[in-house]
Amino acid sequence: MREVNELLRYDYREMLYNSTFCLVPRGRRLGSFRFLEALQAACVPVMLSNGWELPFSEIIDWNTAAVIGDERLLLQIPSTVRSIHQDRILSLRQQTQLLWEAYFNSVEKIVLTTLEIIQDRVLEHTSRSSLMWNSLPGGLFTLPQYSTHLGDFPFFYAKLGIKSYPRFTAIIHVVTPLVSLSQPVMKLLVAVAKSQYCAQVIVLWNCDKTVPAKHRWPTTSVPFIVIEGESKVISSRFLPYDAIPTDAVLSLDEDTVLSTTEVDFAFTVWQSFPERIVGYPARSHFWDSTKERWGYTSKWTNDYSMVLTGAAIYHKYYHYLYTTYLPASLRTMVDQMSNCEDILMNFLVSSVTKLPPIKVTQKKQYKETMMGQSSRASRWADPDHFAQRQTCMNKFANWFGTMPLVHSQMRLDPVLFKDQVSILRKKYREIERL
Repeated sequence: MREVNELLRYDYREMLYNSTFCLVPRGRRLGSFRFLEALQAACVPVMLSNGWELPFSEIIDWNTAAVIGDERLLLQIPSTVRSIHQDRILSLRQQTQLLWEAYFNSVEKIVLTTLEIIQDRVLEHTSRSSLMWNSLPGGLFTLPQYSTHLGDFPFFYAKLGIKSYPRFTAIIHVVTPLVSLSQPVMKLLVAVAKSQYCAQVIVLWNCDKTVPAKHRWPTTSVPFIVIEGESKVISSRFLPYDAIPTDAVLSLDEDTVLSTTEVDFAFTVWQSFPERIVGYPARSHFWDSTKERWGYTSKWTNDYSMVLTGAAIYHKYYHYLYTTYLPASLRTMVDQMSNCEDILMNFLVSSVTKLPPIKVTQKKQYKETMMGQSSRASRWADPDHFAQRQTCMNKFANWFGTMPLVHSQMRLDPVLFKDQVSILRKKYREIERL
């Protein structure tokens, strides 16, 4: 009776989450439910079940996330775990979380992982490498249909010691007809094309009017093409176009106001964070406890969790994921509302990377301009627009099964930005005058 009372003093779940190592002896069979419990709690499993083939061992290197013990040598286990260095312990615990989140945190993930392993067996020539399965973001987000070359994915640049191609492709989303050379889209096109890093400019024509003749567009020093949007829907801005030759995509709304210097600086920042969205207009999310739902806010604060794709740079692989990984139901909802595609892209990227986007130099003059009242661009003047974005937040969170967006208060500015020194000492001096 005394032993029972002693046990009741401890909360099993609390002990589990506060433990560094968790013993996983065999249960009624070779396996034990304690194995998944340990993974979920970031507790390093100490396996004590000789002969047990661990789950998905065909593709998962369990030596990076577990201690494989011998159940016949139980007395050696304490000295074994004490001999593991703290750096190694941290690495083991981090890997337990990677594997849990990537493959085991739901029945759906377990089934999908099983099917993907079978696919890799059948299509061996396009199978994923061990690094893809055992590194962030995991095999389910590194689709072999896109590429089997590690260097084509932004997540592996650092591990491979490589950098992305040092140019970007600008995609300007146009929904209103051209009526004069003084329209914001014309000025934007010229400013972007002048960037030293610009390889090509693509105008995605989602306007109901006919594409203007070539002579009506400004002359640029870089290749310039116009693509008519597929079905004129807003999700067509994220299609994986073959015409995109670079790793980086600069996504722009037609009414965005950016200087060449701002474009150069944003791209320079993105080169250091190629797996993230990097850009200017930031937004945030919050939990509304009174309504018990997620909220969306555009208030100007130091906190943000989204960078809108009206002026942002990201890797072109996310176009492929947006089109092939996300369900048609979400894309259809976005297209019907002609809204929230930027929020959905942020959900996707944060779900993959588990990281926030990156906002660059403060830009208060960025506005979602209320353009004409006769086109889809007038959504910014629509009183239902903000309410739709609130609804989107909760629909998206429901499909992802969690809230993947991550808050951040980091903003990256040029060196000496706003410092009281000579403007001649500053590389991005034009940004100071904006």
